Amino acid sequence: MEFHLQIGMTGTKQSIVNNTNTAKTYGSGELEVFATPAMVGLMEGAAMNAVHSSLPEGFGTVGTELQVKHVAATPLGMNVEARAELIAINGKRLSFKVEAYDEVGLIGEGTHERYIVEEEKFLSRVNNKGKE
Repeated sequence: MEFHLQIGMTGTKQSIVNNTNTAKTYGSGELEVFATPAMVGLMEGAAMNAVHSSLPEGFGTVGTELQVKHVAATPLGMNVEARAELIAINGKRLSFKVEAYDEVGLIGEGTHERYIVEEEKFLSRVNNKGKE
């Protein structure tokens, strides 16, 4: 299967900090600030959005590796945007530069790797895990 992806493809994903995505709610901290796991999810979503529309029907991506730093806290009510740029393609393995910003500036940065999968085949293997 040939995939029509190009280095430099970008994607974004946004969220507003609320009581569902704080460190306190996630259990990753005790404060009502944007949670690192929520930032990671936003970054993964941005990377997925960068390539999803260019993949054939029935194909998607799954996250396989993430190296990020959460460098600034974001309070309740503030908008956060994650941005991802495709920086390397190695067969079905895709590498992204990821960043997250709130309304003031950079809050997180790093790299993320995703792998292209045939969704039905992938889910079949996952759902049969431990049954073989």
